[in-house]
Amino acid sequence: MTLHPNLDPELREALERAPLHMLEAATLTPEAVARHRAELDALLALMPPPGPGVVVEERRAPGLGGDVRLRVHLPAAPPPAPSSAPAGRPCLYWIHGGGMVFGRPEMDDGLLAGYVERLGCVAVSVDYRLAPEHPHPAPVEDCYAGLVWTAANAAVLGADPSRLAVAGMSAGGGLAAATTLLARDRGGPPVAFQLLAGPMLDDRGVTPSSRLADAPLWDGAANAFGWRSLLGERAGGADVSPYAAPARATDLAGLPPAFVDVTELEIFRDEALDYARRLAEAGVSTEFHLYPGGFHGFEVLLPDTELGRAVSAARLAALRRAFRTGAAGPSAG
Repeated sequence: MTLHPNLDPELREALERAPLHMLEAATLTPEAVARHRAELDALLALMPPPGPGVVVEERRAPGLGGDVRLRVHLPAAPPPAPSSAPAGRPCLYWIHGGGMVFGRPEMDDGLLAGYVERLGCVAVSVDYRLAPEHPHPAPVEDCYAGLVWTAANAAVLGADPSRLAVAGMSAGGGLAAATTLLARDRGGPPVAFQLLAGPMLDDRGVTPSSRLADAPLWDGAANAFGWRSLLGERAGGADVSPYAAPARATDLAGLPPAFVDVTELEIFRDEALDYARRLAEAGVSTEFHLYPGGFHGFEVLLPDTELGRAVSAARLAALRRAFRTGAAGPSAG
């Protein structure tokens, strides 16, 4: 694979030393999806448990398709004294990535343990059903059901329901945006903040960045497979719900403050940029980062690079500010 001339020099050096399969986007077929899922399960079985600072518990939330599994990350230390934190800890509701067809909550255990330890928060990760076996609206309905359970059980978790953030990465970022839209439109749990990391928002594939020929790891063909798996023949057509593809939403007013980031050399660049712009135009307080020379998911693959550390630090800082501020209600639109 030819590396883009705008690729960050440190990332370029790392990728030039990497095996070829680390650069190429996955060629996805139903058979390949099954194989990749099995490989992920085997890898997760080898992962060490979280450190002593975090306790992980399994919970179940009632959902439209049956119970939804939730993975709850709690600080091992007791919560602060009531006089200093009467409502409990802040809460991060997390949605994993995987192009709508891959992924399990366990793959983000390390990331969430870091947030719990650094922010003193509770983190809840949802095991939503995957396409193509479970097309829209199954994934987003599972995510919404988990959010409703988390808000309703905040006191049990030692969490403050007024400091509830919804966040996700890649497909999880798109589902986080969609879940937040659902919460607004259904009068559901009040969401204080949304963090959309490299979000998968638009099924239409019509932006200039969606046609990048040399996007590592996740390209247009893989993206089209993910959307077809979720939406079937409706993908790219006129009849697609904004709760499936949030870029389709025409009204973004009244949503909670947002953090959106994306990299220069990924197909999601333009849809994320446009979504952040429209959030701001709708009166939603929005922080946006475009990382030059980066590519989709590089901060997971190469976290110890200067750019990778910058991405992680910006997300952490945004959550810290949001949790310090608490819920101010929806933005005026």
